Amino acid sequence: MSTIIGILSGLACVVISFYIGGGSIGAYINAPSVFITVGGVVCATIASFPIKRLKDAIQAVKNAFKKETDDASADVEFLIGMANTARKEGILALENYAQEIEDPFLKKGIMLIVDGSDPELIKGIMETELDFIKERHSDNRAVLDAMAAYSPAFGMIGTLIGLINMLKNLSDMDTLGPQMALALITTFYGSMLANLVFNPLSKKLKAIGSREYLRKEMILEGLLSIQDGENPRIIREKLNAFLSRAQLKEPQVSLGAGEKGGAEHVQEQESA
Repeated sequence: MSTIIGILSGLACVVISFYIGGGSIGAYINAPSVFITVGGVVCATIASFPIKRLKDAIQAVKNAFKKETDDASADVEFLIGMANTARKEGILALENYAQEIEDPFLKKGIMLIVDGSDPELIKGIMETELDFIKERHSDNRAVLDAMAAYSPAFGMIGTLIGLINMLKNLSDMDTLGPQMALALITTFYGSMLANLVFNPLSKKLKAIGSREYLRKEMILEGLLSIQDGENPRIIREKLNAFLSRAQLKEPQVSLGAGEKGGAEHVQEQESA
Protein backbone atom coordinates (compact mmCIF):
# COMPACT_ATOMS: atom_id res chain seq x y z
CA MET A 1 0.00 0.00 0.00
CA SER A 2 2.82 2.41 0.85
CA THR A 3 4.26 1.84 -2.65
CA ILE A 4 1.03 2.88 -4.36
CA ILE A 5 0.61 5.89 -2.06
CA GLY A 6 4.17 7.04 -2.66
CA ILE A 7 4.04 6.79 -6.47
CA LEU A 8 0.60 8.41 -6.75
CA SER A 9 1.54 11.17 -4.31
CA GLY A 10 4.70 11.92 -6.26
CA LEU A 11 2.73 12.05 -9.50
CA ALA A 12 0.15 14.34 -7.88
CA CYS A 13 2.90 16.72 -6.73
CA VAL A 14 4.23 16.96 -10.28
CA VAL A 15 0.77 17.56 -11.76
CA ILE A 16 -0.01 20.23 -9.16
CA SER A 17 3.27 21.95 -9.95
CA PHE A 18 2.15 22.19 -13.60
CA TYR A 19 -0.83 24.32 -12.61
CA ILE A 20 1.02 26.33 -9.98
CA GLY A 21 3.55 27.28 -12.65
CA GLY A 22 0.77 28.51 -14.91
CA GLY A 23 0.94 25.63 -17.37
CA SER A 24 -1.46 22.86 -18.24
CA ILE A 25 -1.09 19.09 -18.14
CA GLY A 26 -1.88 18.89 -21.85
CA ALA A 27 1.40 20.60 -22.66
CA TYR A 28 3.29 17.68 -21.09
CA ILE A 29 1.49 14.93 -22.96
CA ASN A 30 3.07 13.76 -26.21
CA ALA A 31 2.46 10.33 -27.70
CA PRO A 32 5.73 10.03 -29.71
CA SER A 33 7.74 10.95 -26.61
CA VAL A 34 5.94 8.26 -24.58
CA PHE A 35 6.55 5.75 -27.35
CA ILE A 36 10.29 6.49 -27.55
CA THR A 37 10.84 6.48 -23.78
CA VAL A 38 8.61 3.64 -22.61
CA GLY A 39 9.04 1.54 -25.73
CA GLY A 40 12.80 1.97 -25.71
CA VAL A 41 13.10 1.03 -22.03
CA VAL A 42 10.95 -2.08 -22.48
CA CYS A 43 12.83 -3.25 -25.57
CA ALA A 44 16.26 -2.66 -24.02
CA THR A 45 15.21 -4.55 -20.90
CA ILE A 46 13.93 -7.50 -22.93
CA ALA A 47 17.26 -7.55 -24.79
CA SER A 48 19.18 -7.50 -21.50
CA PHE A 49 17.58 -10.37 -19.57
CA PRO A 50 16.17 -13.86 -20.20
CA ILE A 51 12.39 -14.02 -20.39
CA LYS A 52 12.16 -16.08 -17.19
CA ARG A 53 14.00 -13.43 -15.21
CA LEU A 54 11.67 -10.80 -16.57
CA LYS A 55 8.64 -12.86 -15.52
CA ASP A 56 10.11 -13.34 -12.03
CA ALA A 57 10.74 -9.60 -11.76
CA ILE A 58 7.16 -8.81 -12.80
CA GLN A 59 5.85 -11.18 -10.14
CA ALA A 60 8.14 -9.62 -7.55
CA VAL A 61 6.85 -6.15 -8.45
CA LYS A 62 3.27 -7.40 -8.05
CA ASN A 63 4.17 -8.65 -4.57
CA ALA A 64 5.58 -5.22 -3.72
CA PHE A 65 2.07 -3.78 -4.06
CA LYS A 66 0.48 -6.39 -1.81
CA LYS A 67 -0.20 -5.90 1.86
CA GLU A 68 2.60 -7.18 4.08
CA THR A 69 1.38 -10.22 6.03
CA ASP A 70 4.54 -11.57 7.66
CA ASP A 71 4.59 -11.18 11.43
CA ALA A 72 7.96 -12.00 12.96
CA SER A 73 6.59 -11.94 16.51
CA ALA A 74 3.94 -14.49 15.50
CA ASP A 75 6.72 -16.67 14.04
CA VAL A 76 8.51 -16.53 17.40
CA GLU A 77 5.38 -17.67 19.24
CA PHE A 78 4.90 -20.48 16.73
CA LEU A 79 8.48 -21.70 17.18
CA ILE A 80 8.14 -21.54 20.95
CA GLY A 81 4.98 -23.63 20.66
CA MET A 82 6.99 -26.17 18.66
CA ALA A 83 9.73 -26.14 21.29
CA ASN A 84 7.21 -26.93 24.04
CA THR A 85 5.74 -29.75 21.96
CA ALA A 86 9.16 -31.22 21.25
CA ARG A 87 10.09 -31.23 24.95
CA LYS A 88 6.81 -32.79 26.06
CA GLU A 89 6.02 -35.21 23.24
CA GLY A 90 9.34 -35.65 21.43
CA ILE A 91 10.76 -34.44 18.14
CA LEU A 92 8.56 -36.77 16.08
CA ALA A 93 5.48 -34.86 17.27
CA LEU A 94 6.62 -31.92 15.15
CA GLU A 95 5.52 -33.76 12.03
CA ASN A 96 1.96 -32.64 12.81
CA TYR A 97 3.13 -29.05 12.34
CA ALA A 98 4.76 -29.74 8.98
CA GLN A 99 1.52 -31.13 7.52
CA GLU A 100 -0.30 -27.83 8.07
CA ILE A 101 2.45 -25.30 7.24
CA GLU A 102 2.43 -23.49 3.90
CA ASP A 103 5.88 -21.90 4.20
CA PRO A 104 8.20 -24.24 2.20
CA PHE A 105 11.32 -23.12 4.09
CA LEU A 106 9.86 -23.81 7.52
CA LYS A 107 8.23 -27.05 6.37
CA LYS A 108 11.51 -28.35 4.95
CA GLY A 109 13.34 -27.50 8.16
CA ILE A 110 10.79 -29.33 10.33
CA MET A 111 10.87 -32.44 8.14
CA LEU A 112 14.68 -32.54 8.26
CA ILE A 113 14.52 -32.40 12.06
CA VAL A 114 11.84 -35.09 12.23
CA ASP A 115 13.93 -37.30 9.93
CA GLY A 116 16.78 -37.08 12.43
CA SER A 117 19.22 -35.33 10.09
CA ASP A 118 22.53 -34.10 11.47
CA PRO A 119 22.34 -30.47 12.69
CA GLU A 120 25.28 -29.43 10.51
CA LEU A 121 23.62 -31.00 7.47
CA ILE A 122 20.37 -29.18 8.21
CA LYS A 123 22.22 -25.91 8.66
CA GLY A 124 24.09 -26.43 5.39
CA ILE A 125 20.94 -27.22 3.40
CA MET A 126 18.95 -24.34 4.83
CA GLU A 127 21.77 -21.81 4.46
CA THR A 128 22.18 -22.83 0.82
CA GLU A 129 18.51 -22.09 0.29
CA LEU A 130 18.98 -18.74 2.02
CA ASP A 131 21.79 -17.91 -0.39
CA PHE A 132 19.54 -18.64 -3.35
CA ILE A 133 16.76 -16.52 -1.85
CA LYS A 134 19.18 -13.61 -1.60
CA GLU A 135 20.34 -14.21 -5.18
CA ARG A 136 16.75 -14.33 -6.45
CA HIS A 137 15.94 -10.97 -4.87
CA SER A 138 19.14 -9.52 -6.30
CA ASP A 139 18.18 -10.72 -9.80
CA ASN A 140 14.76 -9.07 -9.54
CA ARG A 141 16.29 -5.79 -8.41
CA ALA A 142 18.79 -5.93 -11.27
CA VAL A 143 15.93 -5.77 -13.79
CA LEU A 144 14.47 -2.66 -12.18
CA ASP A 145 17.89 -1.06 -11.78
CA ALA A 146 18.49 -1.58 -15.50
CA MET A 147 15.14 0.01 -16.37
CA ALA A 148 15.98 2.95 -14.11
CA ALA A 149 19.27 3.37 -15.99
CA TYR A 150 17.69 3.03 -19.43
CA SER A 151 14.90 5.56 -18.78
CA PRO A 152 16.99 8.77 -18.76
CA ALA A 153 19.06 7.43 -21.66
CA PHE A 154 16.04 6.93 -23.90
CA GLY A 155 14.64 10.23 -22.68
CA MET A 156 17.81 11.88 -23.95
CA ILE A 157 17.58 9.97 -27.24
CA GLY A 158 14.07 11.34 -27.71
CA THR A 159 15.31 14.83 -26.93
CA LEU A 160 18.10 14.50 -29.51
CA ILE A 161 15.57 13.39 -32.14
CA GLY A 162 13.43 16.40 -31.30
CA LEU A 163 16.40 18.77 -31.52
CA ILE A 164 17.38 17.37 -34.91
CA ASN A 165 13.87 17.95 -36.22
CA MET A 166 13.91 21.43 -34.72
CA LEU A 167 17.20 22.34 -36.39
CA LYS A 168 15.81 21.22 -39.75
CA ASN A 169 13.21 23.97 -39.47
CA LEU A 170 15.47 26.59 -37.94
CA SER A 171 14.39 29.14 -40.51
CA ASP A 172 10.90 29.23 -38.98
CA MET A 173 11.58 31.13 -35.75
CA ASP A 174 7.93 31.11 -34.71
CA THR A 175 8.00 27.34 -34.14
CA LEU A 176 11.41 27.25 -32.48
CA GLY A 177 10.15 27.61 -28.90
CA PRO A 178 7.34 25.03 -29.09
CA GLN A 179 9.59 22.51 -30.85
CA MET A 180 12.31 22.96 -28.23
CA ALA A 181 9.79 22.38 -25.44
CA LEU A 182 8.49 19.29 -27.22
CA ALA A 183 12.03 17.93 -27.61
CA LEU A 184 12.63 18.18 -23.85
CA ILE A 185 9.49 16.26 -22.89
CA THR A 186 11.16 12.87 -23.45
CA THR A 187 13.91 13.80 -20.98
CA PHE A 188 11.15 14.67 -18.51
CA TYR A 189 9.46 11.30 -19.08
CA GLY A 190 12.72 9.39 -18.66
CA SER A 191 13.58 11.16 -15.41
CA MET A 192 10.09 10.58 -14.03
CA LEU A 193 10.13 6.88 -14.83
CA ALA A 194 13.56 6.39 -13.29
CA ASN A 195 13.05 8.37 -10.09
CA LEU A 196 9.36 7.92 -9.38
CA VAL A 197 8.80 4.34 -10.54
CA PHE A 198 11.80 2.09 -11.16
CA ASN A 199 14.23 3.28 -8.46
CA PRO A 200 11.58 3.30 -5.69
CA LEU A 201 10.37 -0.17 -6.72
CA SER A 202 13.95 -1.46 -6.64
CA LYS A 203 14.41 -0.07 -3.13
CA LYS A 204 11.12 -1.65 -2.07
CA LEU A 205 12.19 -5.06 -3.37
CA LYS A 206 15.48 -4.68 -1.50
CA ALA A 207 13.60 -3.99 1.73
CA ILE A 208 11.27 -6.95 1.16
CA GLY A 209 14.21 -9.24 0.43
CA SER A 210 16.12 -8.14 3.53
CA ARG A 211 13.05 -8.71 5.69
CA GLU A 212 12.44 -12.17 4.22
CA TYR A 213 16.10 -13.14 4.66
CA LEU A 214 16.10 -12.02 8.31
CA ARG A 215 12.86 -13.88 9.00
CA LYS A 216 14.21 -17.11 7.58
CA GLU A 217 17.45 -16.73 9.50
CA MET A 218 15.37 -16.44 12.66
CA ILE A 219 13.38 -19.55 11.71
CA LEU A 220 16.59 -21.50 11.10
CA GLU A 221 18.00 -20.43 14.46
CA GLY A 222 14.79 -21.54 16.17
CA LEU A 223 14.67 -24.91 14.41
CA LEU A 224 18.28 -25.74 15.27
CA SER A 225 17.69 -24.76 18.89
CA ILE A 226 14.60 -26.97 19.04
CA GLN A 227 16.52 -29.90 17.60
CA ASP A 228 19.24 -29.33 20.19
CA GLY A 229 16.63 -29.63 22.94
CA GLU A 230 17.22 -26.16 24.36
CA ASN A 231 14.89 -24.68 26.96
CA PRO A 232 12.02 -22.73 25.34
CA ARG A 233 12.88 -19.73 27.51
CA ILE A 234 16.39 -19.66 26.08
CA ILE A 235 15.04 -20.11 22.55
CA ARG A 236 12.71 -17.16 23.08
CA GLU A 237 15.60 -14.96 24.13
CA LYS A 238 17.54 -15.99 21.03
CA LEU A 239 14.65 -15.28 18.69
CA ASN A 240 13.71 -11.99 20.36
CA ALA A 241 17.09 -10.68 19.24
CA PHE A 242 15.69 -10.71 15.67
CA LEU A 243 12.71 -8.52 16.61
CA SER A 244 12.40 -4.75 16.83
CA ARG A 245 11.31 -3.08 20.05
CA ALA A 246 7.84 -2.49 18.66
CA GLN A 247 7.46 -6.19 17.90
CA LEU A 248 8.65 -7.13 21.38
CA LYS A 249 6.04 -4.97 23.07
CA GLU A 250 3.07 -6.87 21.70
CA PRO A 251 3.99 -10.45 20.76
CA GLN A 252 1.36 -12.08 18.60
CA VAL A 253 0.10 -15.62 18.74
CA SER A 254 1.03 -17.41 15.53
CA LEU A 255 -1.71 -17.48 12.94
CA GLY A 256 0.11 -20.20 11.01
CA ALA A 257 0.10 -22.85 13.72
CA GLY A 258 -1.85 -26.05 13.40
CA GLU A 259 -4.47 -27.50 15.71
CA LYS A 260 -1.75 -28.69 18.06
CA GLY A 261 0.35 -25.68 17.18
CA GLY A 262 1.35 -22.33 18.54
CA ALA A 263 -1.67 -20.82 20.25
CA GLU A 264 -2.41 -23.56 22.75
CA HIS A 265 1.21 -24.36 23.52
CA VAL A 266 2.31 -20.75 23.79
CA GLN A 267 -0.35 -20.08 26.39
CA GLU A 268 0.95 -22.93 28.51
CA GLN A 269 3.82 -22.29 30.86
CA GLU A 270 7.07 -22.78 29.02
CA SER A 271 8.97 -25.79 30.23
CA ALA A 272 11.71 -25.08 32.73
